[in-house]
Amino acid sequence: MSHQSDVNISCWKFIFISWLIAATATAGSLFFSEIMNLVPCVLCWYQRIFMFPLAVILLIGLHPLDLRVVRYALPLAFIGLLFTIYHGFLFYGFIPENLIPCSKGISCSDASMELFGLLPIPLLSLISFSMIIFFLLKTRSLGKQM
Repeated sequence: MSHQSDVNISCWKFIFISWLIAATATAGSLFFSEIMNLVPCVLCWYQRIFMFPLAVILLIGLHPLDLRVVRYALPLAFIGLLFTIYHGFLFYGFIPENLIPCSKGISCSDASMELFGLLPIPLLSLISFSMIIFFLLKTRSLGKQM
């Protein structure tokens, strides 16, 4: 096997893992809202706006392998991560109450934002976006070696 073929296989795996994370996060988000009847807060909607397209874009970039998908997916993941960080700061009380955008509907720092009372949903989003960014950056660095 040639070096380029090995790099392509590694890149495909990293994009696949990124897609798997985005698809799982999308399915989980829909499960929370549609099955568990957890109403998403405003910041959850913004995070969905950036996560849902990642599941589609990354899948399209896999078949056939198109490393340019990183160029389109990374900005979505970074912007989603920014919303997630802000949401996390709100949830944990690092941001004052008067700066909370969730004045109507469910609160962004509500106790219902925890999965089974243990794991905060903003933390799940933070992990998902961070892992997607990590694997996309690895893909980009490998793609530059070709």
